[in-house]
Amino acid sequence: MRIGFLISHPIQYLAPLFRELAKQCDLTVFYAHRQTAEQQARAGFGVAFDWDVDLLSRYHSRFLRNVARAPSTDRFFGCSTPEIATEIAAGGFDGFVVPGWALLTYWQAVRACRRAGVPVFARGDSQLMGPRSSAVRLAKAVAFRGILRQFDGFLYVGQRNRDYLLHYGAPAGRLFFSPHCVDNDAFRTASDTVRQQAAASADPSQLRRILFVGKLMERKRPFDVLRAVAQLRARGCLVEVAFAGSGELQGALAETAAAADVPVRFFGFVNQSELPGIYASADVTVLPSDGRETWGLVVNEAMACGVPAVVSDAVGCGPDLVQAGVTGETFPLGDVAALAGAIETVLSLDRDRTRHALAARMQTYSPERAARGIAGAVSALKSRSRAE
Repeated sequence: MRIGFLISHPIQYLAPLFRELAKQCDLTVFYAHRQTAEQQARAGFGVAFDWDVDLLSRYHSRFLRNVARAPSTDRFFGCSTPEIATEIAAGGFDGFVVPGWALLTYWQAVRACRRAGVPVFARGDSQLMGPRSSAVRLAKAVAFRGILRQFDGFLYVGQRNRDYLLHYGAPAGRLFFSPHCVDNDAFRTASDTVRQQAAASADPSQLRRILFVGKLMERKRPFDVLRAVAQLRARGCLVEVAFAGSGELQGALAETAAAADVPVRFFGFVNQSELPGIYASADVTVLPSDGRETWGLVVNEAMACGVPAVVSDAVGCGPDLVQAGVTGETFPLGDVAALAGAIETVLSLDRDRTRHALAARMQTYSPERAARGIAGAVSALKSRSRAE
């Protein structure tokens, strides 16, 4: 079975999926753009960098020529790759996957698939929880039904993404589960190593660490973490906050922490190879974002490292990854008192039992399961077309 996949640029979360998918089919991944270190900084990371892990090995890929006037991955016309049409016409693909419809290059691929008779699938993570006006919701209700008709199948990453697709008219029989995932094995192994090295020098009086991982921006609501921890400390809880990530709010967060007498550590931007050690140092990860956090892959990373999570009820991964009292807790968006209570509950969980539950959950939200979902979807539509 031959499958094609078009993505804007190499992304750290997708490389493990591509490696697994390449074991199950003849895979070619096409990239529309070569992201520079400076463009990574402009994407919100705050610093120029290149990922320090290999994103291109153990699967076949090639970069297309991006002819956009101003090449970029954050604007619709920033990725234009007309040659994808030739690649699809000559590729003999049984199925082709794009991440959605936010870039011109994806539509170039969709049109080419329609002409070549290649089933085309969308794999995204949109949800209905985002802050939108009624006018925007009405416009989407009209436009998206037409957009979804251009696809033969849909690869949903979780419950809310499935609800989103059904809401806009995607046929239930054309939905296939391909969960969001990270490289669970790499995160688990590296974090276990760090824990073992730290065990000998562990201080029983050490403060318990509440960890926030992500860009320091308003929509992720990092101030809620500080305010919740201040409430916990006022109740006698021995806790501190750590922020792994950079962004425009760091200065204001430091001032707020000092004023509230909350112990805080800023790691700044943390590259992939260093993240497991950061997670291993934490007792709970908190993601208080609003509905624009359509999933929250930092929760996958934390759970792969054996760390439970507290997320707002607007974060997309909540219904899939967070089981109350087992793998973490959820709380109403913006309710700082409820956030403090959720953190306190998670800190009281039995660590060994929690890590066992997290490991079981990650078996589903894994590159292996995501790859099987894609290969199975292509095989299912191929079988149906033969039957028809």
